[in-house]
Amino acid sequence: LGVKLAREANDFLAETIATYPDRYRGYAALAPNDVDASVKELERCVKELGFLGWKTHSNYGETYLDDKRYWPILAKAEELDVPIYLHPTVPKIEELRTYGVALSGPPYGFGVETALVMLRLVLSGAFDAFPRLKVILGHYGEVLPFLMARVDWAYVRPHIVSDTGAAPPLKRKPSEYLRENMWVATSGNYLREAYVCTRDVLGIDRIILGTDHPFDSMAECTDFLAGLGMTDQEQEKIYGANASALGVAG
Repeated sequence: LGVKLAREANDFLAETIATYPDRYRGYAALAPNDVDASVKELERCVKELGFLGWKTHSNYGETYLDDKRYWPILAKAEELDVPIYLHPTVPKIEELRTYGVALSGPPYGFGVETALVMLRLVLSGAFDAFPRLKVILGHYGEVLPFLMARVDWAYVRPHIVSDTGAAPPLKRKPSEYLRENMWVATSGNYLREAYVCTRDVLGIDRIILGTDHPFDSMAECTDFLAGLGMTDQEQEKIYGANASALGVAG
C-alpha cells in the first residue's frame, strides 16, 4: 500500500508542477520499508519526473534512517546527486509524547528527534560509505550548529579514543560531516542568535531559504530575514544562489 500511495502522490505532484512550472518543484515520496521499490521510485522521480530529491521523515515507526536496511536508498540518492530533505514527524520516543504538541511538536520534539537522526547517520558511518550524500535539515539545523564542538567530544578525548568500542570508528570527526554533508533551511526559527550561530558555524553557503508555509507564516519568516541586516551577497546566497548550487532551485 505504501508503494502504491507513494507513486500516486508523486504522479499527482508531477501533474501539479506541470500545471504551474514557474511556481512548484518537488521532492519524491517513498515507502522506505520496501527498499527495492523505493530505490526504483527515487530514480523514476528524478530522471522521469524531474524531482529534486527525496523528502523523508525522522522516523519510520520503529526505525531510523541510519538503519543499514535503508542504505541502498542513500546510495541511490548519492548516485543521482540529489539531496535528502530530513523533515520532522511525531517522535517515536515515548517520553517526548507525554505533554502533547507542546513537547513532541515544533517547540522541542520535532527538532530533537530530527537532530538525533542526523547524528545517528554520522555515527553509523553513512557518510564514509556515501561521502557525496547531501542532507537538508530545517530550522537552522535543528540545534546541531549549537552543538558543533560538543559532538566531537568522544573523538578528541584521549581516554575515550583509546577505549576500543567507546565510539564508532569514523574517518573524520562528527562535526566535519555536518559541515560538509549538511545544509540547513531558515524555516520556523526566528531567533537572531540562532541565525548568527548557524552562519558562523556552518558558513553562509550552507543556508537556504525555507518558510514552513503553510504551517508557519511566510511573512514572519521574510520579515525576520529582512531585519537581520544581511549584506547583499548574503541575501543573494540565502534567497537563491545556495539552493541553485545545491540543485534545488531553478
